[in-house]
Amino acid sequence: MAPGEEALWPVFTGLSFNLWVADTGKRYASADPAVVVPELERRRRSGRRNRRSAFSEMPASWHDDPSTLPCLRPRIAFRDATNRTNQRTVIAALVPPNVVLVNQAPYLLFPRGDERDEAYLLGLLCSLPLDRYARCVVETHVNFFLFSSFPNPDPGRDHPVRRRVEEIAGRLAAVDERYADWAAAVGVPVASVTAAEEKEDLIAELDACVACLYGLDERQLRHVFETFHPTWDYGPRLERVLAHFARLSSVTAAA
Repeated sequence: MAPGEEALWPVFTGLSFNLWVADTGKRYASADPAVVVPELERRRRSGRRNRRSAFSEMPASWHDDPSTLPCLRPRIAFRDATNRTNQRTVIAALVPPNVVLVNQAPYLLFPRGDERDEAYLLGLLCSLPLDRYARCVVETHVNFFLFSSFPNPDPGRDHPVRRRVEEIAGRLAAVDERYADWAAAVGVPVASVTAAEEKEDLIAELDACVACLYGLDERQLRHVFETFHPTWDYGPRLERVLAHFARLSSVTAAA
């Protein structure tokens, strides 16, 4: 590493992250924060006055606080370029702070809500039931027009299955201390998922939770897996998902 390079920030492209992998190690470039942060702040101020900008929807308290500049905090990003015949179509992740994103890796702002809402949405986006829906409408790009059509069930913040989605997504996303503040706001520990077996089981439980929130029955859930990809071996994962689904269905019915 050249002198001073350790102070540079990575510039992420879509290939820089994957499902439950916040940093694949692939870089588009590097950026000097002394240069890029003032420029991003300038763009934020400019967007505040532009009704077409997402920045215009943010409250004044957010604009007036330099620490809320998006690049300084964890945020949900997703790949723009994709394909409905790929292994997965919607690729989203909670990228770490001090990262710059290119246009092909758009990110989300939350004018309303908090980190719990962010964790919930991340869980939905990374679930297989949502991805099965996305395959019906996505061709080669996940643009914001298509993104806004993705079903987002709202059972209420106190719903036990929704809360479980938050917890699972929070634990899978908060991989190290860079996410400490975010994880504390969600109510989950940092770096708590260390075994591959546990990660696989949490991902299966997440699929089951989202299927419950979408109101699927077991037959429909099986259909999601059977028609998701023509060549994948879905049996072991489906078995895990169905075990969680049977337990969660009674919770959903009682909530």
